[in-house]
Amino acid sequence: MTRLILFNKPYDVLSQFTDARSPTPRRTLSDFIGVSGVYPAGRLDRDSEGLLLLTDDGRFQTRIADPRFKLAKTYLVQVEGEPDEAALERLRQGVLLNDGPTRPAQVRRINPPQLWPRDPPVRFRKSIPDSWIELTITEGRNRQVRRMTALIGFPTLRLVRWRIGEWSLEGLASGAWREASHI
Repeated sequence: MTRLILFNKPYDVLSQFTDARSPTPRRTLSDFIGVSGVYPAGRLDRDSEGLLLLTDDGRFQTRIADPRFKLAKTYLVQVEGEPDEAALERLRQGVLLNDGPTRPAQVRRINPPQLWPRDPPVRFRKSIPDSWIELTITEGRNRQVRRMTALIGFPTLRLVRWRIGEWSLEGLASGAWREASHI
């Protein structure tokens, strides 16, 4: 039977179980998950938070992580500034990054979500407002969401992956994990 673990990865944690090559120790998945034989299905940058799926099934891992399967990934994104409809429409159409065009995204402005505090907190500047968007993509290139928001002039301050396909962080505290009840 395939195992699937939903993990709410905190900020500043690597999406891997070891960090043997680093001269300074960094937190890894092994600091939170004491389950053997499971591996991350995809990655989440060290400075990003949120849902990371882990499984013991290689084919299932590929179905989750490989962009050709177009599994939707939804992010809650705090950006510097307040994007207008024209800026959001650029994301909906797809933007041209240095590694090629992105697929069209689903995006909308949202109220600040009720999330756990981030440690360290996001920098705050009195002179520049910030706002939140919900962004859904069907690929997952390196730092893609951050590059997309920067390209339209609204750099990402905080990035939380909330959902992958049918699985979400609903009810899962930062640093906590649970086994999926269905696959």
